[in-house]
Amino acid sequence: MKAVLTVDDSPSIRQMVKLVLSQAGFEVHEAADGVEGLEKAKAKPVQMIVTDLNMPRMDGITLVRELRKLPTYKGVPIILLTTESDESFKKQAKDAGATGWITKPFKQEQLIAVAQKVLGK
Repeated sequence: MKAVLTVDDSPSIRQMVKLVLSQAGFEVHEAADGVEGLEKAKAKPVQMIVTDLNMPRMDGITLVRELRKLPTYKGVPIILLTTESDESFKKQAKDAGATGWITKPFKQEQLIAVAQKVLGK
């Protein structure tokens, strides 16, 4: 079973991502911010990360940069899930190494489709 880490400071968003991806057959782990997300990613490797952009302690773009420094996460898909849709944020995310971008509120089918596409399921 492919494992996904969802990183978001909103418990309701984490719950929704977990529910949607669990029903689609993924194992889902949760973290409340970038610092916790990085710790969890280092402790137990996952095949995909879905992260918010705006979070306390460490934002999503910093998290992407930190993950990309680790050999384990060089090629792992990292999707930003955020309310931001500004092109400058998308460019920053892409430059940091993000694989893709989903704008909140997200459609369940869209999240599943992206996960299946990047994980080849």
